[in-house]
Amino acid sequence: MRKLKRIVEEEKPVKIIAVGDRVSLNLVKNGLFPHLLIVDNKIMRRRVSPILISVNRTFRVKNPPGTITTEALSTIEEALKQDYRTKIVVEGEEDLLTLAAVLYAPEKSFVVYGQPREGIVVVKVTKEKKAEAANILKSMRKTSKS
Repeated sequence: MRKLKRIVEEEKPVKIIAVGDRVSLNLVKNGLFPHLLIVDNKIMRRRVSPILISVNRTFRVKNPPGTITTEALSTIEEALKQDYRTKIVVEGEEDLLTLAAVLYAPEKSFVVYGQPREGIVVVKVTKEKKAEAANILKSMRKTSKS
């Protein structure tokens, strides 16, 4: 987490987006307050207490495991347009919503998520990363239609 704090201080990301309960909690505990938290109140599929952080708005969406719903996509897009701190509480699973966060976050933002038993992953949002996310989402849509 110290390394992430140093990178944040050096690069001053436009926004920090946290996907996942453990990573969101660790960011907050270490004084890094995400602009958007995407959580499902579970860690490793076990229910946990909601993260206590002051937000201006909380959205609630349904997103079954292994999917990315249209509702989740549009909510992430809407939340990232705001200039205030927001939280999206997912009924289902938030893991794949990292792709939507990369797609809709402003360039030069950081999307941070947890890699189980490994640590955290930080995606610096660039045009290239947005294109990658869009291509993956597009291929997922094709797969779900067939």
